[in-house]
Amino acid sequence: MSGIVVVGLDVGGTSTRAAALSLDGVRLGSGRAGGGNPTSHGAERAAVELSAALRAALAEVDPSRVRAGAIGLAGAGRLLADPAGRAAFDRAWHDAGLRCPYAVHGDALVAYASGTAVPDGTVLIAGTGAIAAQVRDLRLDRTADGHGWLLGDAGSGFWLGREAVRRLLADLDQARPPGALATRVLAELTGTAEVAARPRATAEAVVQAVTRRPPVELAGLAPLVVAAAADGEPSGLDLVAEAAALLAESVNRIRPAGASDPVVLGGGLLTGDTPLAAAARAELARRWPDAPLRTAGDGAAAAAWLAARDLPEVSDPTALHAVLVPPA
Repeated sequence: MSGIVVVGLDVGGTSTRAAALSLDGVRLGSGRAGGGNPTSHGAERAAVELSAALRAALAEVDPSRVRAGAIGLAGAGRLLADPAGRAAFDRAWHDAGLRCPYAVHGDALVAYASGTAVPDGTVLIAGTGAIAAQVRDLRLDRTADGHGWLLGDAGSGFWLGREAVRRLLADLDQARPPGALATRVLAELTGTAEVAARPRATAEAVVQAVTRRPPVELAGLAPLVVAAAADGEPSGLDLVAEAAALLAESVNRIRPAGASDPVVLGGGLLTGDTPLAAAARAELARRWPDAPLRTAGDGAAAAAWLAARDLPEVSDPTALHAVLVPPA
């Protein structure tokens, strides 16, 4: 089986990663390019980044050896329903010299597969946004949240940033000296930590600073909240605890009580050694004490594994997962 190659891509809003792997676990090539999410960048631009990552991953690989491929990305359903978008991806695939078919999966499924080979379970992702999904037979079944910054994404990076600003504004409304976290937020937004003699003027400056930017940029304040919690700052600890509870509640919408199948944690806020990751793990363990908690890992390798599972040469997909997908 060492002659057979599979290709996987993990396509995100900020980067596109590709991996070419032999079925005996040798990584033959890797590629990385810019954000390739067709929802946020448009299908044509996304296809350009997809092509760049693919070409890098296949630089030392004969494309005729590639037997299967898979692409994981947010908004997979929208791409599949868009003939022009799918055609752009098809061209990028063929221009890389590939003639095998490829599958398109939601990024939540790829994140789940990067953490476990168990066919049934749950994935919880928190980064800029937040979503929970139930997986059945390695297919996305039900999802909760992921409704975007305006209507949902509770507990996400955006949520943390927005709530930190709201607490700052509450301090200013009450003419109360901002705490340590609020002071950092104030300085980040306005360039100064000083509060005007008339606090309302500072509040108006904060509102103007926020509304001049795209709303999603509030997620850039999330690291300040996480750092404040790590320092033991009460406001940061409160926000992290609330975010963890909201994320667990999203899982609760779709996951049965007492379930013992695994929960995979993905997204930048949950895969690192951060107070939010620890709080979310504690909350999930409290609600589902018998469930193994896993961390999402290499999405490109997981996509390659999903592609390889249906090859006739693969008799034990679980064993292959241990070979292709490195533990997080």
